[in-house]
This record gives sequence, structure tokens and C-alpha cells, in this order.
Amino acid sequence: MRADAVRNRAKLVAAPAELFGARGLDVPLEHVAERAGVGIATLYAHFPGRADLLNAVVPDRLARTDHLVERALSTEDPWAAFAGFLEGLFAMQADDPVLRDALANRVALSDEIAEICHRCHRASLAIVARAQDAGALRPDFGPADLAALTTAVSQVLREAPDSWRRLLGYVLDGLRTGDG
Repeated sequence: MRADAVRNRAKLVAAPAELFGARGLDVPLEHVAERAGVGIATLYAHFPGRADLLNAVVPDRLARTDHLVERALSTEDPWAAFAGFLEGLFAMQADDPVLRDALANRVALSDEIAEICHRCHRASLAIVARAQDAGALRPDFGPADLAALTTAVSQVLREAPDSWRRLLGYVLDGLRTGDG
């Protein structure tokens, strides 16, 4: 690529990161081009569709969940690991609308994004199983419940962003067994 094309591409990747981070993934692409200081045709020359642009921005943000998983898996107390994982995941969603929308499946998943999501999901199931095996987490809490909870909290974050911690407290109270 020519030097100006490389610069334009870099600006186009940086602009949506800022806009998506502030307003979520449904920002009009015209606003992205405007923020980058290029025309919409230049945006489409580099990224033929919204999914192509998302694939350039979302994976790095989603990869931040790996640290959360590692911390939870290394936490000795299975209940603390489970509760800490959820709190960390939801705090990340609260701070980053891109991550929130990606984890709630509000974006078309490229293979790379899907792999990161699946990796996080598989690890979260290990965190859940560990808490259940210790008798700290209700045995009927399953993968579909975890997915529904993640989606529900993402919606709470969209509509009442300051209430997610209180909601998480209610959920954790309901999920913890007397043994944990």
C-alpha cells in the first residue's frame, strides 16, 4: 500500500475504536469516516462493509477477557473465582461498549471474533463447573444461563449503567448455595 493509504487505514481503525467505545457498534459509518478525516469512499475502499471494520477493531478488545479468565482460574476459592469473573466481565462491559456489544452477540462474528468468544465461553464453563463441584454454585446454573445473564447485563448497561453492580449482587445471592 502507498504511504497515504497506510495512514488512512490507521486513522480508520483508530476512529471507530473511539466512536464505538463511546457509543457502541451501531455508529453510522459516515461518522467514522468523518472522525478519521477521510471520505466515505475511502472507508469503503479499506473496509467494504461494517463487518470488515468491526473485524479490525473488536478482536483486541475481546482478547482482554483472557486476563480475566486467567485470574479466575488461578483464584483458589471457587466461589470467589466465579463471582470475581462475573464482576470483572461486567465491569469491562461497563467501561467498553464495544466489548459489551460483542459479548451480547450484537455484532456479526468473524472467525477471529467467534474464536475469542468461544475461548472465553469455554473457560467460563470451567469456572462455573469448578464452583459447582465445590458446592458453592447452584447445580442447575448452566451455559445458557451464563449467556442469558451476560446479555441481560449488557442491556442493563445500555439503559441503566449505574445499576449493574446491584443487579449482580442480587444474582450472586440467588446463585450461591449454602455450602459456598
